[in-house]
Amino acid sequence: MEYRQLGNSDVTVSAVTYGAWAIGGWMWGQQDHNDAIAAIRTSIDAGITAIDTAAVYGFGHSEELVAEAIAGQRDKIVIMTKFGLRWDSQEKGQLRWETHDLQGQPVTIRKYADPESVILECERSLKRLRTDYIDVFQIHWPDDSTPVEETFGAVAKLIQQGKVRSAGASNYPPELLVRAQSVLPLACAQPPFSMVLRQAADDVIPWCIENGVGVVAYSPLQRGLLTGKIKTGHRFAEDDHRQENFLFTPTNIDRINAFLDSIRPIAQAHNATLAQLAINWTTRQPGLTAALVGARNATQAGENAKALDFTLTDDELAHIDANLAELKIEEA
Repeated sequence: MEYRQLGNSDVTVSAVTYGAWAIGGWMWGQQDHNDAIAAIRTSIDAGITAIDTAAVYGFGHSEELVAEAIAGQRDKIVIMTKFGLRWDSQEKGQLRWETHDLQGQPVTIRKYADPESVILECERSLKRLRTDYIDVFQIHWPDDSTPVEETFGAVAKLIQQGKVRSAGASNYPPELLVRAQSVLPLACAQPPFSMVLRQAADDVIPWCIENGVGVVAYSPLQRGLLTGKIKTGHRFAEDDHRQENFLFTPTNIDRINAFLDSIRPIAQAHNATLAQLAINWTTRQPGLTAALVGARNATQAGENAKALDFTLTDDELAHIDANLAELKIEEA
């Protein structure tokens, strides 16, 4: 495993970071409790030292699973969690989703990050995570109803109080990163980035490189598409969000699988899976600090942790990039 500093902060993370969205059970179908715990513990045993979660993942359930899995090992783990998506904000903030909770009851999720809410969310996350500090506290999505400076002013207070070590921003464009950075140093930005979704390379990542901010890419496997295991006609669980994602149309699945076939020999040459190849490629991109990868069981977790056990040659990277240039995604 490789370990990298998050920008100019004093936080160091494993280049493969465990993503805890899916195990929360919300928008990914049901999750077995024991499998989730085993996935986290297997990741830790394999050298993964950073875990990314969020309050809204399973409406607190993901954070509780993380706490259970790392019990007795808190000092070895970098906990990254996110705030700003409230399912109990009573019309405050901006509408984000109309969805259902884990019991199937209707829930309205709002983007809300005013200072009072930020402080409240931190206290709730600390309790669920069974810890007295959060290593990286990140806003989940922009909240246009609250000035960025006020949101991060609250995070600065939490840092002063010792409840948070550093700040981050997920899904923030450069213009909002600039405003956040004017309040306090950002440890990282968290944009979506994968072989088939590379827009962040045009804006967020160059800004982070220039300003000394780490980049933690989420969905480097494009929600499972880059494993090569999803074929046309794949049937998702009723509550799995991927069935509504434009990348999962039959046309895009076929085109992406054809691309994967073109780079499969590279994976085979390194005795690696396509998923491991995609993770490895992601961590080798300019400005990338870590790839945020989910796992729902111990087998997946163990495979993810081995994704950096080989080195891609310049020729192999060029071959991948050349085939990516030929891949045409059908937009929504």
